[in-house]
Amino acid sequence: MSKKRVVHYINQFFGGIGGEEKADIKPEVREGVVGPGMALQGAIKEEAEIVATIICGDSYFNENVDEAKKVIMEMVKKYDADLFVAGPAFNAGRYGVACGTIAEAVKKELKIPVISGMYPENPGADMFKKSVHIIETGNSAAQMRKAIPAMANLAIKMLKGEEISSPAEDKYISMGVRKNYFHETRGSQRAVDMLMNKLAGEEFVTEFPMPNFDRVDPLPALKDLSNAKIALVTSGGIVPKGNPDRIESSSASKYGKYDIADFFNLDEMSHETAHGGYDPIYANTDADCVLPVDVMRDLENEGKIGKLHRYFYTTTGNGTAVASSKAFAEEFSKELLADGVDAVILTST
Repeated sequence: MSKKRVVHYINQFFGGIGGEEKADIKPEVREGVVGPGMALQGAIKEEAEIVATIICGDSYFNENVDEAKKVIMEMVKKYDADLFVAGPAFNAGRYGVACGTIAEAVKKELKIPVISGMYPENPGADMFKKSVHIIETGNSAAQMRKAIPAMANLAIKMLKGEEISSPAEDKYISMGVRKNYFHETRGSQRAVDMLMNKLAGEEFVTEFPMPNFDRVDPLPALKDLSNAKIALVTSGGIVPKGNPDRIESSSASKYGKYDIADFFNLDEMSHETAHGGYDPIYANTDADCVLPVDVMRDLENEGKIGKLHRYFYTTTGNGTAVASSKAFAEEFSKELLADGVDAVILTST
């Protein structure tokens, strides 16, 4: 009996083409196994064969989603795949979004099983966990040896048409699906057992995990704005014309710090947006719509605030991992404190 056929999707880095400088390459297909597919093929060798590997640059995919999907779908159709595997993407945001997007499309349009692998903080995981089986991985490719066996085990189950077990058993991120089943111990007894373990400081596993909300206590209000130094920070992607630091339009891996000491407003000659998640026409015409330098200068001149800080900090919020956002803020907030900034106005879109 012939082996099942698998098509594997990876980005330009894992395809051995290059890093960020090659993130704009268009989709291309290669026969057989490439990069991490070697480990995956080794893990599923008795059950299936990776017949083709599709490689696409992260920037190209996220900036040309419709065209990229169309081309890649045709590539997958050509190989008559029984299973589509995307990644693993770990905590690479744009890669994760690309993996989730194309995996979901293949599942819906071609009606074949799909699987991916991502770190839970990857924005792609949050966007697609309800529609795609996503194996939970570590946050970097250093965890490849742990990710591949879990992906292979679930892939084999899918290829055999076996029932998928719970997220804990098959190591995928919860899809929010609940199934009734009979337990040997009634619920009241299980609840008491968990409570006794908790009181004793022993391990227990809840049957109803709650989301972990990040709560930040507000600081006391400023008593005198007329003597306060105020800074502007935005996730709306406002950057100097030409986007000198190449901040990504989605799933940003960096932020920018730019001087506005000599600006009283931001026009189309000086600034634009790098954000790929909203219509940029108005922001590109008048960046003050997103980063209100003009209004802040008015307040400064009227004496209603003490001073507008000479630097603003910016990134693109769409698809950017929460962990990345926190890391950005932890870094530049130290500079804000060192520069004597009293408060920050954070603008979005």
